[in-house]
Amino acid sequence: MLSRRTFLSSAALTLPAVALVSSPVWAEAPPVYSSNGVAINGYDPVAYFTDGAPVLGSDAHTSDWNGATLQFASAENKAMFDAEPDKFAPQYGGYCAYAVSKGATAPTDPNAWTVFEDKLYLNFSTDVRAIWQQDKPGNIAKANANWPGVLG
Repeated sequence: MLSRRTFLSSAALTLPAVALVSSPVWAEAPPVYSSNGVAINGYDPVAYFTDGAPVLGSDAHTSDWNGATLQFASAENKAMFDAEPDKFAPQYGGYCAYAVSKGATAPTDPNAWTVFEDKLYLNFSTDVRAIWQQDKPGNIAKANANWPGVLG
């Protein structure tokens, strides 16, 4: 089983941004994981539900979400999100669900996703997702207890 220390150590080696996002040097992490202001790496959150796959969004179809920009593959997906953002938005601001369950934050890979009980969860990698999926309800309960306190 992957410990918090092992997870964060391997994540920091793989992607140095993890150390910055979860470092206590920062007074507060932003409420949404984003790169250059674009949330969830530019992927369309609605497509995870409608297409069952990650689909890259477009600059032509955007919405503001908690201070970050979400991109959508179509005007229809944007309209669906705008009508029900809580239904389609990734949990924990798009940060890694497993990291949040361990009391930290980490960036996510658009291919490391799960829709569980009509909610979208993203993870740092497909390997981390496999660990997170071993106890989805337990990890979600832990993450819910930690969110949004892990932000700062």
